[in-house]
Amino acid sequence: MKITYQDTKKGLMEIVPETLDDLWHLSHIIQEGDKVSSKTSRRIQDTTGDKLRNDRGVKKTFFLGIKVENVNFHIFTGKLRIIGSIISGPEDLIPLGSHHTIEVKLNNSLKISKVNWSKWIIKRLKIAVKSSKKLSAIILMLEDDVAELGLIRQFGIEYYGPIIGNVSGKRIIDKNRQKNLDEFYQSVVNALLKFRDVQSIVIAGPGFVKNDFFKFLEEKNKQIAKKSILESTGAGGRAGIQEVLKKGTVEKLTAENRIAHEMSAMEEIFKEIAKSSSKIAYGKDQVVACVNAGAIERLLVLDKLIRSENLEEIMDLVENMAGKVMVISSEHDGGKQLESLGGLAAILRYPIN
Repeated sequence: MKITYQDTKKGLMEIVPETLDDLWHLSHIIQEGDKVSSKTSRRIQDTTGDKLRNDRGVKKTFFLGIKVENVNFHIFTGKLRIIGSIISGPEDLIPLGSHHTIEVKLNNSLKISKVNWSKWIIKRLKIAVKSSKKLSAIILMLEDDVAELGLIRQFGIEYYGPIIGNVSGKRIIDKNRQKNLDEFYQSVVNALLKFRDVQSIVIAGPGFVKNDFFKFLEEKNKQIAKKSILESTGAGGRAGIQEVLKKGTVEKLTAENRIAHEMSAMEEIFKEIAKSSSKIAYGKDQVVACVNAGAIERLLVLDKLIRSENLEEIMDLVENMAGKVMVISSEHDGGKQLESLGGLAAILRYPIN
């Protein structure tokens, strides 16, 4: 993400999103009541009275400003849509006050005007700007002749695959088995090569296929082998990918891996709950009481609640009392677990009765 213009007095920033992660960050930075303007397209109807009944109008592109009413990020399509009422644009083409949806495009500038750029929004923006375009890691799950990739992005897991081979079982006599196996392994390598800047790869699976593939890498592609490690799992497919995340393997490989770090934090919360620990709090009422008592060592907050529940004051208070705050993404299993606890959970310095 790039910030191409900033006017702190007017509360205005011009931002250029460059990756899907940037769109995910923007979906939490842009809030209801903000003013957003960007290049957008809209169908303009013929108002001369001569149009045909089935005329859908002409699609035109121009700069348009809206006052934000809703923001939607669709993780599976990677689309960010901002919905609001029109406040600026070519008045000869569009009526002010009517509704419009801006679909934010990568590498297109977006102007955002806020009454107040809060500390937490600025912090999130800095993280987005600082973050590398590189993937944190890839989890490659191998089982028999099926491979699936879990791409570790800031907004969650992006799945790629499956890649399916044509390999017969070991008990079946097939003179072409090794040839088919090598072709399958090479197709997996070709998929990995599409992500050249990846920092680390976890090759995982429930059987020995991962070991054979790693030997293939050491012979055929040493560069990929050097950034890879092996991990055993009890399951294959997407369940196996989630298993690797929960083990903390990716977290050990890259300290910047936010998802594995968040999953690990949620595991710690649920371990304390399972022990009926008195040094745990969850739900807004319990957590707020612990904040007021200065008892919070570590606070976990679900990202989508920050703006809807006005939690920034609580987060600031925790940090002012030397506590740590972690914002958990709602786009992965750890976030869904936190949501089941009311969106707030905390590890305490001492029990609160």
